[in-house]
Amino acid sequence: MDVPHLYTDRSDIEWSDVVGLFKALGGELSEGRGSRVRVTLKDVRAVFHRPHPERVIDKGMVKSVRRFLSEAGVNP
Repeated sequence: MDVPHLYTDRSDIEWSDVVGLFKALGGELSEGRGSRVRVTLKDVRAVFHRPHPERVIDKGMVKSVRRFLSEAGVNP
């Protein structure tokens, strides 16, 4: 996934691309209850809700992912 996409308010980013980015950055993911996914990256933790039934994340989640990455020291 092209990381700069997360720094615009797009609504066509697939959840699988976000998961791939977290993993590529060394993040640890674990499944929670329901659609919750816990992510730890550089000692920063967050919980995201896997989108369903669609596969793309909405603009609100794009902003949440952006904030999480920033808190973990990942910048464009």
